[in-house]
Order: sequence, then C-alpha cells, then structure tokens
Amino acid sequence: MTRLLMFLIAVFAASTAHANETRWLLQTSVFTSHHNPKPEHNNDQKLVSLEYARQDDWVVGGASFLNSFSQRSAYVFTGRYFDFGPGPVFAKVTGGLMHGYRGEYRDKIPLNHLGVAPAIIPAVGVRGQHVSSELSFLGAAAVMITTGLQF
Repeated sequence: MTRLLMFLIAVFAASTAHANETRWLLQTSVFTSHHNPKPEHNNDQKLVSLEYARQDDWVVGGASFLNSFSQRSAYVFTGRYFDFGPGPVFAKVTGGLMHGYRGEYRDKIPLNHLGVAPAIIPAVGVRGQHVSSELSFLGAAAVMITTGLQF
C-alpha cells in the first residue's frame, strides 16, 4: 500500500496532461477490495485495459480481466472524462457490455440472462504527463485501483 501511495504522489507531482488532447491509455489493476468479501472472491483481477480518449474527452475501449469468481471476462465500453479544473484530478463514467459471468455465477451481475450484461462504471482519478491512476466503483460489489501509461 505504501508503494501505491508513493505512486499517487508522483502522479500528482507530475505536470498534468493537457485537456483536449487525443490520448491512449493502457492500464492494469493494482488493488481490488470487495465490500462483503467471501471465500470464493478473487481480488487479483489481472486486468488489462486499452482505451482511446478523443479531444472532447469522450472515450472508447475494452478490458480483459478475471471477474470476482476467477472467470476470464471482458468489458467493452464508451464514456466520458470530466476534469476538475486545471489540476490532475478527474472523474470518468463508462458504460458498456460485460461478458464472462458463467455457470453458477451467471446471476451475480444484473441482467446477465444472455451471458452479456450492461454495466456502468464510475471512477475518479489523477493524471500526470504519461501516467494515470483511477479508483473505480464496481457497483455494490467492490472497488478497484488501476494504474496505467498514457501515450
């Protein structure tokens, strides 16, 4: 946890990326915590996400991850960034389709009757010139911290 805190401080100290720039973000998960942990819950999502943000802060992307029950899953999304003034802090909301909750865990996400479910994921984060970190709110189930490289 100390390394994560030092990383976040470094992101704050870095000069911020300019708003209104086109950018790619490649990120991974570094910490996950379930609100009501159960023995079968996985807190190591092995997330890999790639997203493209347009100049107007609209974003599209996709992610591959292990869900809470260690099943390989995917999320394709679109959304938008919201900057809080000229500083490095931002909010982001994405919405899309999630696939991968199967078998006995099929009903662990709402509306997953066909094996694909809609999802909305809000996040807050900090952005430096080439790095970014986000705290994502995964419904009523968990929170996840991600970090990544912007290019």
